[in-house]
Amino acid sequence: MDAKEFVANWNALRAELLASYLAPDSASDVAARVRAMGLSTGQHEQMRDVLDGVLRDTMYTLLLGLDGAASIGGDQQAFTIADEEGNVIEGIEEEAWACLQGGGEE
Repeated sequence: MDAKEFVANWNALRAELLASYLAPDSASDVAARVRAMGLSTGQHEQMRDVLDGVLRDTMYTLLLGLDGAASIGGDQQAFTIADEEGNVIEGIEEEAWACLQGGGEE
């Protein structure tokens, strides 16, 4: 696995979480709280945008923390991320920017 695939998997998780938070039939606590707000269609879209932004920023910060480019809980260290075959995944910071902050794919 390379950095592009690694980040793409995190981005896919972001999309899955967002969908589960906004699905009308979702059993998640977040979805129940969103439904309880009784939002209009426009407000629901605004909520989607807010949640998507929070998830993007969170995933981006976590990935940068794992790459050693940002702190996690006030502690900044470089970690070695490797796939099951022992291949070190390098270049996470650049891929995370391109995918999550730089206008990459949904």
